[in-house]
Amino acid sequence: MFSGWGVRTLSSLASRYNPMSYHNGSIWPHDNSLIALGLSDYGFKNEAMMIMQGLFDASLYFTNQRLPELFCGFARREGEGPTHYPVACSPQAWAVASTFACIQAAIGIEVDAISRSVKFHQPSLPPYIDALAIRGLRLGTERCNVFLNRYEDDIGISVKDKPENWSVIVTK
Repeated sequence: MFSGWGVRTLSSLASRYNPMSYHNGSIWPHDNSLIALGLSDYGFKNEAMMIMQGLFDASLYFTNQRLPELFCGFARREGEGPTHYPVACSPQAWAVASTFACIQAAIGIEVDAISRSVKFHQPSLPPYIDALAIRGLRLGTERCNVFLNRYEDDIGISVKDKPENWSVIVTK
C-alpha cells in the first residue's frame, strides 16, 4: 500500500484500486501520520520514518511545502513529483497537523502529567533533520525547552529549564 509518497487508502492490488479516487487509492497525509504514530508505538520506527520521509518528499512539490488534504496514489517515479488531486483542499489544517504527529512518531515523545514525566521512546530523526528544538513545551503550568541532535550513531537529547518536579526518561 506504500507508494513511495505515503500509504494509499487501498492497495494497488485491489480490484477497486484507482489512484485518482478520493477513497480508493489516494494518499491522505493525516491518515499517514496516524499510521506512522501507530507503527512507532508498536516498535516499527523504520516504517514510521519511511512514511515521514515520503510525506516530506511529497511536500516539496506543493506550494510553500503545504500538504493538501490528499493527493493521488500513483507509485513514486524517479524525477517526478506526486500527482495532485484536482479538487483537494490546500492547504488543509489536518494535513498541516500531520507534520506534528510525524515528529511525535519519530522522537517518541509522551508527556505524562500524572507521573510528571516527559518520555522519549527510541527517539530518532529523519535524514533531513539534524537538530530539532521544541521551545516552550508545556508541563503543567510551567514550560521547558527540549533539543534533539543527531550524532553518528545516536540521537542526543538535552532539556533546559525543566521544572524541578518533572523527570525526563529516554528509552533506546
